[in-house]
Amino acid sequence: MSQPIIKQVKQICQAYDITPNRSKGQNFLISQKVLEQIAACANLSTDDEILEVGPGLGILTELLVKRAKRVISVELDKKLFTFLQLKFSEVKNLELINDDILKFQPKSLKLSALSYKIVANLPYNITSIFLKKFLTDEFRPKEMTLLVQKEVAQRICASPGQMSLLAISIQLYASPKIISIVDKSNFWPSPEVNSAVIKIENIKSSKEVDNYLKGITEQFFWRIVKIGFSSKRKQLQNNLAAGLKISNDQVKKVLKKANFDPQIRAQNLSITDWITLAQNLSSDSDYLG
Repeated sequence: MSQPIIKQVKQICQAYDITPNRSKGQNFLISQKVLEQIAACANLSTDDEILEVGPGLGILTELLVKRAKRVISVELDKKLFTFLQLKFSEVKNLELINDDILKFQPKSLKLSALSYKIVANLPYNITSIFLKKFLTDEFRPKEMTLLVQKEVAQRICASPGQMSLLAISIQLYASPKIISIVDKSNFWPSPEVNSAVIKIENIKSSKEVDNYLKGITEQFFWRIVKIGFSSKRKQLQNNLAAGLKISNDQVKKVLKKANFDPQIRAQNLSITDWITLAQNLSSDSDYLG
């Protein structure tokens, strides 16, 4: 923990009547080491355009504006936004936006698809919906460096055996990996759980996603995946039979054709396994229900 940062953060909050709001995920990062690690992980250059989410008191922002060509920081909280305007009034390569990031449109600030980077200490309560929005947006980023809840990071980066809807919803579009675990003592106020720095890279364009799905639509792919995970304790064959309204024998036939154990469970399938399964189901109109 960096004592100068925590002292600075508390002084700013007192001076500007800012009370950290847990419901908004306002746990300020107070470790210079972790801040530097996030900036290093983002691999910033003077050619980079950065979208920062929830800059808070602008401590990470200070590092970003020194290393990147252009930084756009989107802050929802009005008091924090007012403070940031004063703090960075003379910084030329920073654009501050007072908006909800979940309503923000990258194209509105001329951010081109697969050309900009996202760097963020994400509020825990918006992580899943935020990732879905930006990984499927027409103007999606080329990579993201994020600080998220440790448990969520582990779910995002899971491998077969521990897969979930969340893992698939990220891994279909990109390659996530955990960079480091960040203890909760590195925040003020301290949250109840630890965090993790993750890097999400190799983000696919919509055309690349289509090619990856090998002829099946995203809509059908997600229909099959959601049915597959509809009851975690059941075998995949039972979920598919119930969800598609077909017999277990029909499902077993499809699983055998795809070279899957008929007793396999949804969490054991990789992304490519789901694609194979969806292809086998889509090839026969009897399974479309």
